Amino acid sequence: MRWLIDGYNVIRRDPDLRAHEAESLQAGRSALLALLARVAARLSDDFTVVFDGARRTGGVPSAGRVQVVFSRPPETADDVLRRLAAALREGAIVVTSDRAVRDSARRAGAVVLTGEAFVEAATAPVEEIEDGEDVEDRDIPRRHGGGRRPSREARASARALRRLRIR
Repeated sequence: MRWLIDGYNVIRRDPDLRAHEAESLQAGRSALLALLARVAARLSDDFTVVFDGARRTGGVPSAGRVQVVFSRPPETADDVLRRLAAALREGAIVVTSDRAVRDSARRAGAVVLTGEAFVEAATAPVEEIEDGEDVEDRDIPRRHGGGRRPSREARASARALRRLRIR
């Protein structure tokens, strides 16, 4: 599974990451990448973080399972995320709070999470799950009107969030 992260969008949705960005763009990017490195250490998934603009000096290294991509003008990070989601389809989890990118990723078949939900799950205490414990429908938001099953999209999003919280 490949996680596609809308870098600046996620940074600006979380107070802690936003505080780092207030120091400098580099500090904001570094704080997000440190969070992703902690998550990547627990999961076997790969992460691609997309930022707007070409890297100028220094920059953020792309090492391990966390890859950093800078869009090249006139292309935006949103364009890169749409293209990657369309290429990866069901193999991608797109993390952004940008409605247009979320809608495009859903149409491509990717799982979509908001930046807020991602950071909340990524920073929550890791849950230990015992062998055989059934967690398939746990924490899935229910629709109104009784015992109807949540939508396929809601179930996929809940599974992606569980991947972040469960070791």
